[in-house]
Amino acid sequence: MSLLSDLTNINLSDSTEKIIAEYIWIGGSGLDIRSKARTLPKPELDPAKLPKWNYDGSSTDQAPGNDSEVILYPQAVFKDPFRRGNNILVICDAYTPAGEPIPTNKRHSAAKIFSHPDVVAEEPWYGIEQEYTLLQKDVKWPIGWPVGGFPGPQGPYYCGVGADKAFGRDIVDAHYKACLYAGINISGVNGEVMPGQWEFQVGPSVGIGAGDQIWAARYILERITEIAGVVLSFDPKPIPGDWNGAGAHTNYSTKSMRNAGGIDVIKKAIEKLGLRHKEHIAAYGEGNERRLTGRHETADINSFSWGVANRGASIRVGRDTEKEGKGYFEDRRPASNMDPYVVTSMIAETTILWKP
Repeated sequence: MSLLSDLTNINLSDSTEKIIAEYIWIGGSGLDIRSKARTLPKPELDPAKLPKWNYDGSSTDQAPGNDSEVILYPQAVFKDPFRRGNNILVICDAYTPAGEPIPTNKRHSAAKIFSHPDVVAEEPWYGIEQEYTLLQKDVKWPIGWPVGGFPGPQGPYYCGVGADKAFGRDIVDAHYKACLYAGINISGVNGEVMPGQWEFQVGPSVGIGAGDQIWAARYILERITEIAGVVLSFDPKPIPGDWNGAGAHTNYSTKSMRNAGGIDVIKKAIEKLGLRHKEHIAAYGEGNERRLTGRHETADINSFSWGVANRGASIRVGRDTEKEGKGYFEDRRPASNMDPYVVTSMIAETTILWKP
């Protein structure tokens, strides 16, 4: 195994200018991450200068077998924490050979919203809190839990320390450092309320970059859990009963909200979000009704509410924002399996572009 490790960690720059680019895209389910690698003649960090590529869409539920070619368009580049050196990870979206975005390409429509002059002028910032659960590979039960049984009740696990409280910290720390190496603006991590569940935060990031960075961070986490022999779950309620679900709370602000008097802009934006509550819920992730029950720090899925420092509301405004009269708010409704391209662009569309 030491020879295998030595070969895996070869520094290519010692012998060639060529690099390895891992092209990453989203598969047919909208949550499955796919990737494959290719050799490029020299280092390159500009996605516009990278070649397009193709894949068999019939094998990812994204094209019929008799017309299966799907084209990958490079959109964002990150350093590769696995191969290191000048090697790169490339976030792509997918198109037909005629240049039309395929139905599962949510980035394309999001980019249209983020390129609208009114949205560009507002410089929307996002901070996304991505929760996830680590499962034992063969039994699909949270790590640290007795197989077929349960740990002690919730209480000591949130930000907990110790072998009987924090399960999977090596994976979490490896992911944290790998994201920083890659150039992702990961801003923190913490253990969550349910044991075996963790969270990482990405942001502040601007516009379409928020979605690119979350997908890159998810890819890196999938790869690390693959190495560790652990299953990664983004299910919004992986364990029924008196256990917290998993969300992707989305913190948001615009330039107008961050400027003096921004609290009034925030209140108007929240009012708009309330008017489109059903549309947002429909786009905020699968199975979210199992999580948004009005319990376990959630608002009921059928009602809309907001409040200052209220983690049982749909929208939470922080104490600092209230005190300073400007800042940001947190949309607590998105599920952990949400598509960040959909959620971020929909929030921008509703709060900036939509006219009730």
